[in-house]
Amino acid sequence: MIRIAIVEDDVKYQQQLTEYLRRFEEEKEEILTIETYSDGDEIVKNYQSNYDVILMDIQMNFMDGMSAAEEIRYLDAEVIIIFITNSTQYAIKGYEVNALDYILKPISYFQFSERLSRAVDRINRKKTHYLTINIKGGVKRLEVSDIYYVESQGHNLLFKTQKEEFVTAGTMKELEKELGSYHFFRAHKGYLINLEHVEGMSNNCAVVRGEKLLVSRNKKKPFMEALTKYWGEVIQ
Repeated sequence: MIRIAIVEDDVKYQQQLTEYLRRFEEEKEEILTIETYSDGDEIVKNYQSNYDVILMDIQMNFMDGMSAAEEIRYLDAEVIIIFITNSTQYAIKGYEVNALDYILKPISYFQFSERLSRAVDRINRKKTHYLTINIKGGVKRLEVSDIYYVESQGHNLLFKTQKEEFVTAGTMKELEKELGSYHFFRAHKGYLINLEHVEGMSNNCAVVRGEKLLVSRNKKKPFMEALTKYWGEVIQ
């Protein structure tokens, strides 16, 4: 579930944004909760960190969106702010409060959906995902983002994590399918690398938390493309 606040003093735009959110919810199969505010001071008053995304109009009567965003950012460093504005000159100031993006009025659904998709992608990346593996004497639940890489060792897999190493029986092929959606890339027949922890390339090796892992010649180009794409998503 994604919690969204609309802060907009124009009822027409309030209704349009709500309709767009419901359309997005249906198309993307996301569950959204929506609350609306008619001015910046309404959302700032007694603000709690209850929202994942705030759609914030910039020009409002009592408290403008930029002032409201400054107040909110002081209390909540994580909420995603997307400004709604008539002019790009206001939107540029949004970077001062770490706004993700802006939407220009009049609002088209394509423009809206594109911006909101970026926000949802960022939210999903922050969610905690776990992988349960069998280890000697029991099982271990690993946080996926803590895994640096997985190394194939015959019929076993070695998981190199932030704190320690774990060995389990299994095949790289099965694991690659399971972790593929979490930004892991098979850079070599012996390594499945978490792109989140790649610091760069050195010759034919990926530098993963200071450790050099060989990238196969035929995998180098797709690996670099995947890494560049991932870094672009993180920067956005």
